[in-house]
Amino acid sequence: MSERVKVAQTDQIPPGKSRLVKAKGHEIALFNVDGSFYAISNVCPHSTGPLAEGRLYGKIVTCPWHGAQFDVTTGQYCGGQAVKPVTTYPVHIEGCSIFIEIN
Repeated sequence: MSERVKVAQTDQIPPGKSRLVKAKGHEIALFNVDGSFYAISNVCPHSTGPLAEGRLYGKIVTCPWHGAQFDVTTGQYCGGQAVKPVTTYPVHIEGCSIFIEIN
């Protein structure tokens, strides 16, 4: 059964930026892409690099450790060292609050 967990306020993450949040034992990278919010696992599948610390270009984040790239809107692998996608989490906005859906 999934649960919505409040993790941040919309004004805490400017467009083009990210933030590490923790919810129900999960480390999650939360991104603001032109005013829309997306959440993926913070752990790069290549070598456990912290994706929330990666550089975001459009909707693509680059892992700061070895350059693996992922589409933050889908979790799909886009290039670099990793070859598998990352977990995505549904994001819900209620007023100015950001909630992530965790199973």
